[in-house]
Amino acid sequence: MPATPLQVDAAELAELLRAADPPFLLDVREPWEVEICALPGAVNLPMGQIQQRLGELPPNRPIVVICHHGMRSLQVTHFLRSRGFEAAQNLAGGVDSWAQAVDFTMPRY
Repeated sequence: MPATPLQVDAAELAELLRAADPPFLLDVREPWEVEICALPGAVNLPMGQIQQRLGELPPNRPIVVICHHGMRSLQVTHFLRSRGFEAAQNLAGGVDSWAQAVDFTMPRY
């Protein structure tokens, strides 16, 4: 079985979300950011809480990590992979890329 790519772009994620078994969406932005815009179904665990709340993440399900532009989520993706979540992926470009490529009605900030 090939290794899961480290990153997924917005169009690829949109396709994954249409699948019968979509990935778990982990939004690591702060709550005030999530109030502005968020992907439907995403679970918000701010980056600073990830280490203490690892037990809340599904161990045997692909996880796509999301932030504003993809930098915080990339750090969290590396952290999750180092903790055994081999199928964790970063949404390259974050919610901003999602708003530009998939959901043109999503507010940008």
